Order: sequence, then C-alpha cells, then structure tokens
Amino acid sequence: MKNTLKLFVCVILLFCVHFMFSQDHYVPSKENLEARKAFQDDKFGMFIHWGVYSILGDAEWVMHYQNIPVSRYELLPTFFNPQDFSAEAIVQLAKDAGMKYITITTKHHDGFAMYDSKISDYNIVKATPYGKDIFRALEQECKKQGVKLYAYYSQLDWHHPDYYPRGWTGRNVDRPESGNWDNYLKYQNAQIKELAENYDIAGFWFDGWWDQAPDKKDWHKAVKYRIEGTEWKLEETYKMIHDVNSALLIGNNHHELPFPGEDFQMFEKDLPGKNTTGFGGAEIGKLPLETCETINHSWGFSLQDGKHKSVEDLIKYVVKAAGNNANFLLNVGPMPNGKIQEEHIERLRAVGTWLKENGETIYGTRGGIIASTENYVSTQKGKTLYLHVLDNDVDTIKIDNFKARIKKVVLFKDKSKIKYVLKQEQLTIHLPENNKEAVDTIIEITLK
Repeated sequence: MKNTLKLFVCVILLFCVHFMFSQDHYVPSKENLEARKAFQDDKFGMFIHWGVYSILGDAEWVMHYQNIPVSRYELLPTFFNPQDFSAEAIVQLAKDAGMKYITITTKHHDGFAMYDSKISDYNIVKATPYGKDIFRALEQECKKQGVKLYAYYSQLDWHHPDYYPRGWTGRNVDRPESGNWDNYLKYQNAQIKELAENYDIAGFWFDGWWDQAPDKKDWHKAVKYRIEGTEWKLEETYKMIHDVNSALLIGNNHHELPFPGEDFQMFEKDLPGKNTTGFGGAEIGKLPLETCETINHSWGFSLQDGKHKSVEDLIKYVVKAAGNNANFLLNVGPMPNGKIQEEHIERLRAVGTWLKENGETIYGTRGGIIASTENYVSTQKGKTLYLHVLDNDVDTIKIDNFKARIKKVVLFKDKSKIKYVLKQEQLTIHLPENNKEAVDTIIEITLK
C-alpha cells in the first residue's frame, strides 16, 4: 500500500512539473526578456520577400493566383540565377535607411527554401544554377555590419505533398488529394530546427497558420478559424526553438492574440488594433509589437506594381508605429536578378536621412502618455515626451486628462521655446506658424 501511495505521489509530481513547464505556461528566460527589450528599442527593420516567384514578376502568390501546377512551378528554380545579388549592398541599404534588423523569407508559401536546407533538395543551393546560400551570405554580412537577422518561415506549403488536409489556398496546383499531416509537421520542424541551430539569427517570423480558415470565396471575410493552434502543435515547435536558444524571439502572423510561447505580436499592413485590411483587428496583447507594410502594393516583386508610397507617407508610418508602441517592418521585393528596385532604394535612403536628424525621438522610445490621434502621436523616453504633429494645418493642440507636470516645452529641431498652457489637466500647445515641418513637427516636452 505504501509503495502504491509513493508511486501515485511521484506520478502526480511528474505531472505537475510537466504542467508547470509546458508551453501553456511559457516563462521567457532572462536572455529572452533582454532580447524583447532590444527588439522594442530597434523600432525599424527591413522585410524582404524574395524567391523564385520573382522570375514571373507577379508577386509572391503567383503560384496560387495563376494555379500553376507543382510540376510546372518546379521549372522556375532551374533558371533562377540572381548574379546581381549582393548581401553587402542590401545590408548597407538597410543601415542607410536607419533599419536595425532584417527579416527575410527563408521559405514562402511556394515551399522553396532560400537557404541550404539539408531536409529537402528543393532549395536555392541544390535546385538552382546560382547554387549559393543567400541566407548564409546575409547572416555573415549582418554580423559584419551590426544588423540583426530574422527568419521568415511559412508554415503553409503549396509544394509539399503531405500538407494535407488542404487549407483555402493552393487548392488547384495539381497536388495529390492525400497526405500525412504529422509527416508534414515533422518536415516543417526539421527545417525550423536547422535554421535555429545552423544560422546566427535573432528569431522567427511565422506565417500561414491562417490557411486553415474556412474555405470562402472572399478570404478577407473569413473571420472564424477552423483550428486554434492545436492541429499545428505550435507548443512543440516553439519549445523546440527555445530549447535551442531561449533568446530567440518568436512571432506568428496568425491575426490573433499571441499564443503561448510567442515573444512578440505582429500586425500585417495595419497599425496595432486597426482593421483596414479586413483580416486584422486582433486585440493588442502585452508582448512587444510590430507592424509590417509594403513600399508599393506587393510583397514580392511585381512588374506592373508602380504604386509606390511617398517618402512622406513612409516617414509618417515609422512615426505612427512608434507612437502606437510598435516597430515598423518595411518590405522590399528584390527583382529576379537580386537587385532592389531603384524607386525603393531612393525612398529608403530618404527615410534614413530623416531618421539621422530625428531618430532620437524614435529609437529606444515607447508609446507616449499622449494618446494617438489622426493628427498626432507621442513617443517617450523616461521624462522626455515627444509629440509628433503629422498634420501641417494644425495650429493648436488641446489634450485633455493630461495629469503629468511639465518642466519645459520646446521645438525638437532647434530647442526654441513653445507657448503652452496647462490648466485643470488640459494641455494646450500653440505651434509656431513659421517653424512647422512639412512631414512631422516634433514638440519636445520635458516632464517633472
């Protein structure tokens, strides 16, 4: 009886230990928390969507939208030879733009790996005449130039035969209507593990979980998901990554509140909490935040997409993201030769020029105590509050419920004094008519 009781107690204790340390009760390590803070301080990064799809010049979803059969799509790698790709030039461009990190597609939805995967020969080293590992080249150059590197990885895969049951995308690319989901997860995790173990990266940017949403003609309206992470077994994937290196940051573009094991929350083509796209609108959690956006309309290179955002709009996006306590991940889609479009280079460098002058009000800040509006946002660093006025037509700003005490108010650009009145918790600031900035007039408020 005593032995049975002892055995029972041991089983209970083992269960409790397992329960406490499962991903459902994920406790980030000290190194992970430090990495999260550094991530928030970085504020601005470069997103790169690049793969063999760039050859067709119809963006990264071309396989899905043109219903290209797997057997035909597999011809693309055979003539993918980006001789003009330069890791040095791309990393230098990111630095010129004021970006502190790069996130690049190691595998997009087409299933083709842009690194030297040992798990599958369907990769840039083994399946193309180019034959070089561009992810390794970026890793080495990022380390040399002091830029962090993150790995985008698509959990969705239009190429792998075991990605079954099908989601709502890639249904008509001539794959067999059968497969073993567990085998696919083993394949996915094996690739993720080799990225975590063999490359000096800062974390992962996952995408594609949403593919298992209900099949509807207009997927933007697919608001109810068929799975909630259990079939993906995310907790196993995340634990595997953190076991390799607890400091690696994990984010997943699933448009939901963060799942256990994730370290930052991202928002696609929207500021946190907004839903201009129709697939956003997720609640804002307690993790570090990031928003991503394109310079034109497409993520991957699109020959006919010439709708480039202006420098002014891009600067304002950087500012608005920071004012909403988020990083800004701005995308480029290299051409099939490996070069970035000149229109994008010019815009990135112009944003970098602005940040050289005003980066103090962005880097290392958090969202300020003044709530964001359409006309202005605030960032803050300790007792220094920066009010970014983004509407040049605004002459006076009135802020209610301002409970802090003020030491001084000056124009950030030249430190000249600005008239203000703080009375009964209402702060009124009068902007100097002849000293406004075309893009962002920054008011520096020192708090007591």
